[in-house]
Amino acid sequence: MIRVRSTLVLLVLALLLSACASAPAAAPTAANTETDVPTAGTLIDPPKPLSDFTLPSSAGGKPLSLSDLRGKPVLLYFGYTFCPDICPTTLSEFIRVKHDLASKGDQLAVLMVSVDPERDTPEVLGRYMQAFDPSFIGMTSNEATLRRIGSEYGLFYQRHAVSGSAAAYLMDHSAATYLIDQQGQLRMVYSYGTPHTVIAPDVERLLAEKR
Repeated sequence: MIRVRSTLVLLVLALLLSACASAPAAAPTAANTETDVPTAGTLIDPPKPLSDFTLPSSAGGKPLSLSDLRGKPVLLYFGYTFCPDICPTTLSEFIRVKHDLASKGDQLAVLMVSVDPERDTPEVLGRYMQAFDPSFIGMTSNEATLRRIGSEYGLFYQRHAVSGSAAAYLMDHSAATYLIDQQGQLRMVYSYGTPHTVIAPDVERLLAEKR
């Protein structure tokens, strides 16, 4: 487990950026070979308090705040439903995390905040998240909120046009996963490709904490 002081959080997050991209050369390669699979996340020590935010959720557009999820560990990810590879791969890994947690799986919240508000309506997000796990939560977004909270997560996202595709455009975006504790503090950051066998034990440690 890598330990890092919270004053270095932004530097750490910057090093974890990955992007959804149409060109093969731009695609992440972190999990392409066994030797490249991350074996640990980055520990944020001391834990970093995070700003609250409220956005329409995949539950019919009902407003949801990050603080509404207090009391549960949260796996937070920034992505979008038209993502061709990284997002579905990451969400599939979250399914395995829940499976590893067994009866404790319902004590974990999984949240994806969209970086593509133009296409990712609450209805679209609802169908998308349900396809992975009925308990997974999606949030549509807006530029103002993404700008406000983005620096806390080292968030990067950028739209680019795609010729000859029905998608019209794709979103390059950072692909880190953030583990937030029951008090709303950032505790771990995982680079793209981190397997469930690394993440699930960290979630279990949070669940075992007495606060």
